[in-house]
Amino acid sequence: MKIIIIDDDRLVSSSLKTILEASPDITVLALGSDGAEAVSLYDTYHPDVLLMDIRMNGMTGIEAAREIRRKHPDSKILFLTTFSDDEYIIDALNIGAKGYILKQDFESIVPALHAVENGQNVFGNEIISKIPDLIANKQQFSYSDCGINEKELRLIEYIAKGMSNKEISECLYLSEGTIRNYLSVILDKLELRDRTQLAVFYYQHR
Repeated sequence: MKIIIIDDDRLVSSSLKTILEASPDITVLALGSDGAEAVSLYDTYHPDVLLMDIRMNGMTGIEAAREIRRKHPDSKILFLTTFSDDEYIIDALNIGAKGYILKQDFESIVPALHAVENGQNVFGNEIISKIPDLIANKQQFSYSDCGINEKELRLIEYIAKGMSNKEISECLYLSEGTIRNYLSVILDKLELRDRTQLAVFYYQHR
């Protein structure tokens, strides 16, 4: 797995590089210290995962992620920060970041990188506990009005829980290919871009 690390504390980014490269399957392509560097480095290296802080001088991690996602819709961004501010969490979800974990959950960084590389969404326990209240929307919403049937709704619920296609396929007794097809149809029906936006949509309309 090839990654880029962006953190305005160079000691932190250097330490992360040393620790992560102790894993034989992780290579750190480059280090950056602000959002502008994140955008430039992503354009240059196209990493498997971008590991990035949020609060930085100049262009923030949120601003950089928004620009990167605009230019590279398939980009996988994992936020690693000391801040669990509600506004940042909402912004990260809406942008389509694949994960948001806190630096104090240090032991979870490597597993989170692998999960994100494999297409899963990763949010630390403290973040997950906040999501329903942060984006709760009390307006009545009917999935059936959008053509979503019961099986598709179950799939949406599993995705919102952060389950992978393989895990969902085992629960629904369907192939991973069928799950991917269902997901594509659901995204089209709801006019959403990816599974992260689908998870946000689910919590907004509970």
